[in-house]
Amino acid sequence: MKKTITTFCLFLITVTCFAQQKAATFTNPLLPSGADPWIIYKNGYYYYTNSTGSNLVIWKTKRLTDLNKAEKKIIWMPPSGTSHSKELWAPELHFLKGKWYMYFAADDGNNNNHRLYVLENPSADPMLGEWTFKGQIGDSTNKWAIDVSVFENKGQLYLIWAGWEGDVNEQQNIYIAKMKDPLTVSSERVKISGPEYQWEKHGDLGADNNPAHVNVNEGPEILKHNNQLFLIYSASGCWTDYYALGMLSTTTNSNLLDPASWKKSAEPVFKQSPQNEVYAPGHNSFFKSPNGKEDWILYHANSKPGEGCGHGRSPRAQKFTWNKDGSPNFGVPLKAGIELAVPAE
Repeated sequence: MKKTITTFCLFLITVTCFAQQKAATFTNPLLPSGADPWIIYKNGYYYYTNSTGSNLVIWKTKRLTDLNKAEKKIIWMPPSGTSHSKELWAPELHFLKGKWYMYFAADDGNNNNHRLYVLENPSADPMLGEWTFKGQIGDSTNKWAIDVSVFENKGQLYLIWAGWEGDVNEQQNIYIAKMKDPLTVSSERVKISGPEYQWEKHGDLGADNNPAHVNVNEGPEILKHNNQLFLIYSASGCWTDYYALGMLSTTTNSNLLDPASWKKSAEPVFKQSPQNEVYAPGHNSFFKSPNGKEDWILYHANSKPGEGCGHGRSPRAQKFTWNKDGSPNFGVPLKAGIELAVPAE
């Protein structure tokens, strides 16, 4: 009898361990659809958002890989008939100076009028409290702008975004400016990147043969590692399978408003993998595992060629490493559906 009980206990332990092992994996994509994914880890929770086009939404979860069953809340619906009522793109959630801020781009239904906007919430939990629309944010030129992000370096806040040089869509560049506070830009904008290499210029010229349909730098995101800063951006048209990630590099001690401080990599650092059936990977963000020891990239991609900038873009996450020179090594986009270990807890 004792032997039977011992055998049964070992069986239960084995089953439990197997169940735990199965629970410790996930598969991409994290959601069926969701372009421009953004993630922030705060107080033991991941807060996630992506473009919906019509409103601003936050997901809250202990495990990012459980996003499909996470708590979800619409935090803001734009009023109709305003300059920011439509085409809400690439929202980002930041915790700055003790408050939550949601930055995003929006327009009145005409893409030529896209500008950057911000909401504020003093609550400790962004799912609670009141979100207040604080208006437009940007530099004095007030030119077309999308894909806003904010970062801090040596106590100074910076705004980075994708924009036009003038009032006509000739190409999209990456701009940077200093911030006085989370709601106020305090310097003129500086262009630190524009499409140079052929891999940044893929796209269909369109019926009007306009090169603006091709030359794209957008989606800037900052990645810090030791004393180095990397600006990871998306290049080429999102409507092409060649949408990919490029990289600018500098150091934390550099003058970030000096274009000469930033060095562009001659090749993309993350691009399509037809063999893995991953196309147009881009517009990413970064996060640490809950234990703080692993680095992860979160990005959107298509599973089939030719799907373009539509609802087929889905959020995916995978771990990355660092090269000997301190630069990130993102590897290749992994095939959807394969089991991956969850971020280490």
